[in-house]
Amino acid sequence: MLELCDLVKHYRLGEGEPVRAVDGVAMSVAAGELVALYGPSGSGKTTLLMLIAALLRPDSGKVFVGEREISALAEQEAAHYRLHELGFVRQTINLIPGVSAVDNAALKLLGTDLSPREAHRRVTPLLEQLGLGERLHHRSEQLSMGERQRVMIARALSTGPKLVLADEPTGSLDSRRGREVLELLTGICRERDVTVVLVTHDPQAAGYADRVHSLHDGRLCDAAPEPALASHDAS
Repeated sequence: MLELCDLVKHYRLGEGEPVRAVDGVAMSVAAGELVALYGPSGSGKTTLLMLIAALLRPDSGKVFVGEREISALAEQEAAHYRLHELGFVRQTINLIPGVSAVDNAALKLLGTDLSPREAHRRVTPLLEQLGLGERLHHRSEQLSMGERQRVMIARALSTGPKLVLADEPTGSLDSRRGREVLELLTGICRERDVTVVLVTHDPQAAGYADRVHSLHDGRLCDAAPEPALASHDAS
């Protein structure tokens, strides 16, 4: 499903040595698999997701989704890929203030050819599955942080993507709400046979994955740190 082939992305800051954000990463993720990339802040996790999302171009290496080389897409093709084929759950919760949960969740669908009525019809079952059936018409500021993150998950999944990227989805939540969000995210993705790449520095989040890798200084390690391997059942 997803193939990363010797990806490299370096940044040069001033006169010093380049920052090796992603430094020769190679990884395969099967259809329906949930892989966690575990590592501290600054380890290159977010840069790697940006490369997979075609928001950055690698200095070298390739990204394949299925048979298609995502890293070679023209900008218009990349925008279509992000809108129709990719779900992206970010740590930053960017809901529109004063707008209802269902309208916020439908924003991605409204970028397609769907009418607002049809967009609402499609996203409502997702919100209900995420436990927001009674909160559909509540404004974003009336929702808890955990509920807001669920709206973001519904938005990411609304176009029926087969690949979802989750960038520290529990970073702004306490442990209980984080666990609830992880259970909902992983449950709904497994039910829909969605491939998930989850980046995190939270051992609780890594414990939900089929497979865990460590990312340090832009390099992928096969063995995860001890805390990341702890099962969420023990948390």
